[in-house]
Amino acid sequence: MAEVITMPRLSDTMTEGKVAKWHKKVGDKIKEGDILAEIETDKAVQDFESEIEGTLLYVGVEEGAAAAVDSVLAIIGNEGEDISGLTGGAAAPSAGSEEKKSEEQPKTEAAEPVAAAEVPAGVEVITMPRLSDTMTEGKVAKWHKNVGDTVKEGDLLAEIETDKAVQDFESEFNGVLLKQGVEEGGAAPVDSVLAIIGPAGTDVSSVGAPKAAAVSTEKPAEQKAEAKTEEKAAPAVSSSSSDRVAISPLAKKMAQDKGVDINSVQGSGENGRIVKKDIENYQPAAKPAASAPAASAAPVAVNFVQGEDTETPNSQVRNIIAKRLSESKFSAPHYYLMVEINMDKAIEARKEINSLPDTKISFNDMIIKATAIALRKHPQVNSSWAGDKIIHRGNINIGVAVAIPDGLVVPVLKNTDQMTYTQISASVKDMASRAKSKGLKANEMEGSTFSISNLGMFGIETFTSIINQPNSAILSVGAIIEKPIVKDGQIVVGNTMKLSLACDHRVVDGATGAQFLQTLRTYLESPLALLL
Repeated sequence: MAEVITMPRLSDTMTEGKVAKWHKKVGDKIKEGDILAEIETDKAVQDFESEIEGTLLYVGVEEGAAAAVDSVLAIIGNEGEDISGLTGGAAAPSAGSEEKKSEEQPKTEAAEPVAAAEVPAGVEVITMPRLSDTMTEGKVAKWHKNVGDTVKEGDLLAEIETDKAVQDFESEFNGVLLKQGVEEGGAAPVDSVLAIIGPAGTDVSSVGAPKAAAVSTEKPAEQKAEAKTEEKAAPAVSSSSSDRVAISPLAKKMAQDKGVDINSVQGSGENGRIVKKDIENYQPAAKPAASAPAASAAPVAVNFVQGEDTETPNSQVRNIIAKRLSESKFSAPHYYLMVEINMDKAIEARKEINSLPDTKISFNDMIIKATAIALRKHPQVNSSWAGDKIIHRGNINIGVAVAIPDGLVVPVLKNTDQMTYTQISASVKDMASRAKSKGLKANEMEGSTFSISNLGMFGIETFTSIINQPNSAILSVGAIIEKPIVKDGQIVVGNTMKLSLACDHRVVDGATGAQFLQTLRTYLESPLALLL
């Protein structure tokens, strides 16, 4: 029986998807795990694989076209099966008719000749990618290839500075770098020409000319024609080997949710591709995890000249931090709750855990785990303000503030409450390391429901943080201090740590925040309570 495949929702902000490329044609045989198409979302281009077997009977969205999430993308069934009832009587388009439509489309759209639409054979136009859901323009922090250089697939072209981080940008094509559409240090809108790659000596002076300026003055017909050519390029961002791993979108999401390192998974799909069952059956091997603090990083280098003022231009990251924290501070009514924790038993528990083979966790890992379990009991703190309603988040995704030379990023641990100490430790170490080397991907910094900032490693005893919206609270963690405390009526030496909880009063009332901190205190002062 024929199965209808709908346009998948591949990100939490996605409302429609664009078919960048079909890998199968009507009439082709489909196996489970085969790549059907490349779907362009509001964040990236992702491979979309089939979960059923049969024959591709119908293509609901043409290559290059977009459709709403949950609309009909394709129909797979038995060869010759009648699917008129599923398509409303529409005939399945043939490969020939699709090619004909794609050939006729530019003729109707480009009513007048446009130089930018004339792309020589073998030439690939690479556009400024949208690397986050809020990105509107990108800045070229550094070019790694110059015009005339030979470029191979996987070579690093440039470092792109977004509104969240600086990310390495690699080429998907072989050839010679014929043109740089954006100067080093310059910015350009998303989808404008970033670079052109092709055979050596090819004249590309007219390609992308209308988009050379930051403010476009081209005519609508020119925009459509140029966009048609740019669709050929689907740039990918990568700075770590995990970006090059062949994995289906569903398997990738499952891996993120479970905290699985996809580099350690053996794929059973086509050409070693990782599919759903590989993640389901994956058994992680125990590996050491660092207890290094997550929020340490080298400060930005500033040239100091005695008696002379100097200036440092703001980066995109710094600008967006300023914008968002200002919006949060002045739009969300902050209030603060503080509590002091006796960490004696937590110190003993950590020492005992770290005595196990190949195990090393930090106090920060313990705080993250305890916070996640406490959020389970206080779901109101794991909620967001949405104007006329409050959204109670179904997953507990904790964002961990990490300092980088250019500012601050908040990578997210998905489903933190389901992670073990060692998984938390390994994930925090990995993401903190990649954050400092510009290796974090945009989707690894999205979807947090609660945030933690730890300045204890700098000797800061107590501080307050600004809420990372759309979260409704953020926990500030101070240093563990050895000092005299009263215990059983006697003054003894103890180890204490101060926590500060910043809450959005629109979502979290004072009593709710206080009850959350009481639960968190119980888990940290009696670590065995986490097992109950």
